[in-house]
Amino acid sequence: MTAAWVLLLGAVEVPVDPDAPDARSWLREELAKAPYAAARPTWFDRASQAFLDWLQSLTLPGDGGANWLPVLATLVVVAALLASWLVFGAPRLARRRRAGSALFGAVDQRSSAEMRTAASHAASTGQWSLACEEIFRAVARGLAERTILTVSPGTTAHDFAARAGLAFPQAGTALSKAADTFDRVRYLERAGTEAEYRALAALDAELRADAPVTLAPLAGTL
Repeated sequence: MTAAWVLLLGAVEVPVDPDAPDARSWLREELAKAPYAAARPTWFDRASQAFLDWLQSLTLPGDGGANWLPVLATLVVVAALLASWLVFGAPRLARRRRAGSALFGAVDQRSSAEMRTAASHAASTGQWSLACEEIFRAVARGLAERTILTVSPGTTAHDFAARAGLAFPQAGTALSKAADTFDRVRYLERAGTEAEYRALAALDAELRADAPVTLAPLAGTL
């Protein structure tokens, strides 16, 4: 064999037959290169494909794009219902909550016990007008808590007193005077007195101890 042939044969690379661990290592190194990494599906690609597979599983058997129509129609209806609830449902619920908390021109979510406490505190500091307001509100909220009657946003103090007088006829006169006191200190800004507060507190205690004559005519909102 001539020297030229020896050089030629030496220049030809001998095929390499790696064992299994080397092959896996080389494969990982190759796949880690940028072109392969860029070609891998992202999480969004996988999620989109999963969603499409789910939609495909919902289609009717057969060929053609018409099989997607029932699925698309269902999705449109669900989306419309969700949008309607977000746009109209939530505000209506909020309005109902506000209506249930309305009390003589104000939104007040306190319980009758909390209102009585506030009235007692105002009275202890000589704030008789505020004390009269708070105890009258406590009377109304207390009857609502007992489901005897409720007060809507448009109900006035005298409307309430008239309806409450149907359930407690023996307190009709006192309820009317109580409404007069509330209107005078609340809207006419006239100073309440200790005597007026004491009368309202006595009325509140009397109604809490008594049972109404009947609940049937008073069911519902004023």
